[in-house]
Amino acid sequence: MPDPLPEPFTPFQTRQERNWTPILIGIGIVIVVLAGIVMLTRQARRPVSTPDPYAQKLQVSEAKISRANNFVGASVTYLDCRVTNTGDRTVTGARAELIFRNTLNEVVQKEIVPIRVLHTNKLGGYQDVVDLSLAPLSPGQTQGIRLVLEHVSNDWNRSFPELRFVNLSYQ
Repeated sequence: MPDPLPEPFTPFQTRQERNWTPILIGIGIVIVVLAGIVMLTRQARRPVSTPDPYAQKLQVSEAKISRANNFVGASVTYLDCRVTNTGDRTVTGARAELIFRNTLNEVVQKEIVPIRVLHTNKLGGYQDVVDLSLAPLSPGQTQGIRLVLEHVSNDWNRSFPELRFVNLSYQ
């Protein structure tokens, strides 16, 4: 006797009600993660540059630019120069406002960066960068400083940028 043919239709099955709780929790987690990413990647507010009349007493000389790759392969730009304090106060903190221009003399980038002093380590004799508050600039003193930029516009004309000292603190 031949095998019986399968039934053409399966018996009608009733639909089970779906549990929405795990789906709603998953959507909530995705929203929280996306909000966290947005909050972390937002650009920080740029510090306000406050002009200070004492900045005229800080004279810049021997300015030079160099580039190097950091440990992750990105290019870092260093602006090194010597600063002389011709005033009568000790400068304990400052920021530098740098304005980069293109070949048409248009501003292509404006950065405000902390000033770091090139300081020779007494133990090893190598140069290290320290905060200006740790190695203040006394009246009549000249010190080397380094400004570090992680990104500089490709449209920059490669000349030394305009440099202004802002947010000075002194005694």
